[in-house]
Amino acid sequence: MIQAAKNRICLWYDHDAEEAARFYASTFPDSSVGALYRAPADYPSGKQGDLLTVEFTLMGIPCLGLNGGPGVKHSWAFSFQIATQDQAETDRYWHAIIDNGGQASECGWCQDKWGLSWQITPLALTQAIANPDPAAARRAFEAMMQMSKIDIATIEAARRG
Repeated sequence: MIQAAKNRICLWYDHDAEEAARFYASTFPDSSVGALYRAPADYPSGKQGDLLTVEFTLMGIPCLGLNGGPGVKHSWAFSFQIATQDQAETDRYWHAIIDNGGQASECGWCQDKWGLSWQITPLALTQAIANPDPAAARRAFEAMMQMSKIDIATIEAARRG
């Protein structure tokens, strides 16, 4: 009997869910690719025997990639937020996504080549904008608003004034 996670995220892909799952597993810690399931019959965007779903874990979160066809696109309304410890980790994840066909956006956001949104968020940024000194928090926030990939040194300098 197949034992599935009680709750998991299902992500829709055109036809390349396995490629996406393998990319995530090779990029992020505590990530892996699990079972692959093939379609038992033809369906609107595929044929019997095509890869239909792939189970994977992304940083400890159970996920299912569905090869549902081109009819549904990812939205900015859903994103994975990755909390990073330092600039090297921030740069590593950012460039892994961008350099693999992704697209940069603002304030630490980016999209991978499948259109899934990511927030690469240094803990230093979160701490700076939650600073109990409202002026320091505002300076850090305003600095972030000018960035694509977050630069921790610039955020810290803004926080300090």
